[in-house]
Amino acid sequence: MNPTLTALIADDEEAPREQLRAALARLWPELAIVAASTNGVEAWDDCLAHEPAIAFLDIRMPGLTGLDVARRLSALATPPLIVFVTAYDDHALAAFDAGAIDYVLKPVDDERLAQALARLRARVAQPAPDVTALQRLLASLPQARPAARPIQASVGREVQLIQPEDVLFFEADQRYTRVVHQGGDALIRTPLRELLTQLDPDQFWQIHRSVLVNSRCIAKAIRVDEGTMVVTLRGREERLPVSRQFQALFKGQ
Repeated sequence: MNPTLTALIADDEEAPREQLRAALARLWPELAIVAASTNGVEAWDDCLAHEPAIAFLDIRMPGLTGLDVARRLSALATPPLIVFVTAYDDHALAAFDAGAIDYVLKPVDDERLAQALARLRARVAQPAPDVTALQRLLASLPQARPAARPIQASVGREVQLIQPEDVLFFEADQRYTRVVHQGGDALIRTPLRELLTQLDPDQFWQIHRSVLVNSRCIAKAIRVDEGTMVVTLRGREERLPVSRQFQALFKGQ
């Protein structure tokens, strides 16, 4: 028996989100919707938690856009298949016609959605979908780089300003995020999911649900065993864990 296919829907507007959920229930009732995310940051978090086979992403969402989420997903070990859902004739749509990504326009039309779902079924049946074309396409699309803003950490009566380039890594627990930087350590209340919207994704890599690391400070990645990997930093003793989902970041040449 084939395992149940899972999907995520992400849209910051409730009406189109629920319209798409209803349309999928009609056209592909076997598809299990594991999350209905209300913004881009939540979509990224939900994808890490549920690992859906398919992600239906609204392009224009606050925090992280659908394109931002797709770029991050394409770097995972087993990224989901992507379908963009948009109310706008976005500049990116013509590029999607190349086939690496599919899209449907809002309000969702059953006939157009059925075509996209037919292509998805065919791609799911492939033994190992190639994400190289997807990564190339996403890299070719323009993207807004977040402005480099200092990290503000309260230390007693002082507010310490830490430049992002001086940060080695961020490590989160349930209440605080530890900022390890060139000058020492600090604690902030900003969660990782919010930091993701403020930092350059090319420089700061998420390697674990609770760890963001400055890629320029990584010395090496070490595969401990079949499913375990850690990274070390130049001049530091820490061994930071790399989740299975993020091990594809370290492919070697």
